[in-house]
Amino acid sequence: MPVHIIRVLVVDDSPLVQRILTEGLSKDPNINVVGAAGDPYQARDMIVKLRPDVLTMDNEMPKMTGVEFLRKLMPQYPIPTVMVSSFTERGQKTTLDALTAGAVDFVAKPKGGDLSAMIEELCTKIKIASTVNVSHWKNKQFEHIGTAGTGIRKDAGQVLSKRICAIGASTGGTEALREVICGLPKNFVGTVVVQHMPAGFTKMFADRLNGLAQVVVKEAEDGDLIYDGRVLIAQGGKQMEVVHSGMGWAVKCFDAPLMCGHRPSVERMMFSVAKNVGNKAVGAMLTGMGADGANGMKAMHDAGAKCIAQDEATCVVFGMPKEAYNKGGAEALVPLPRIAQTLVGLLK
Repeated sequence: MPVHIIRVLVVDDSPLVQRILTEGLSKDPNINVVGAAGDPYQARDMIVKLRPDVLTMDNEMPKMTGVEFLRKLMPQYPIPTVMVSSFTERGQKTTLDALTAGAVDFVAKPKGGDLSAMIEELCTKIKIASTVNVSHWKNKQFEHIGTAGTGIRKDAGQVLSKRICAIGASTGGTEALREVICGLPKNFVGTVVVQHMPAGFTKMFADRLNGLAQVVVKEAEDGDLIYDGRVLIAQGGKQMEVVHSGMGWAVKCFDAPLMCGHRPSVERMMFSVAKNVGNKAVGAMLTGMGADGANGMKAMHDAGAKCIAQDEATCVVFGMPKEAYNKGGAEALVPLPRIAQTLVGLLK
């Protein structure tokens, strides 16, 4: 069977970055860089002419930002896009805005001079993006998501949870988590989340959700207690486990090797929930590439937890949910809009 060659358009205002990305990506035999655009207007014309399969796009460009361009592009010409973002606070914010505007994923520019790891990661994410169906963005009307009120609120009541919800997600997970977490009632059981994301991005992501949801959302810190009405999102670059703490549970955040290729790993978190929470847990596996968490969710199920996974039709990538379901961890495949209410129902 012939190998599909992925046609990629690089969008970046820096000629040097264009050349670095073009040369780096072109070393992969499955990727053909069909062009490089210096701004969104040039990119628009090249998209129509060259019909690329995937875009890579810088956040900060002249004339129009990458986010503004995506909001104009996706409703007219949906195309899988991988953002190339900076580690700065502004870069982190615009990256999250881009994911809200339709970008499939992102890679972070390295702080040092070594670009080889970033190019390798970008190649992988381009291949994932090329398989994603983004047609649901066609004719979409974008709502404005403000950042007002994103300061961390105090936990109301601080009642130690007697039940726990564990959620895992990867590619496409930022938007899926927004829908699920914003659908939870303010007194929902304590919730732990692993979303594959680099260090630095998870705090801003948690703060943003905190300003939108009824529950309190924060980036997990070592020793944080698990309270009702509180969602703890694992730190990028660290592993997270749920451990016993007095009459309840807490999270342990620590440096440790990758598991299933990730840090934080859904697998590691869910294995700890299976061991230390058992049948007092519920779980959900959301959109993501690969199989991280499939065995952990099976362990949760075997320990008596009730678990579900997002269905294929509403996933950006039906990898992690499919594996969790096929291995017997998830008992049902549920459309994204119904996951929050299903989790509430499982706890009754």
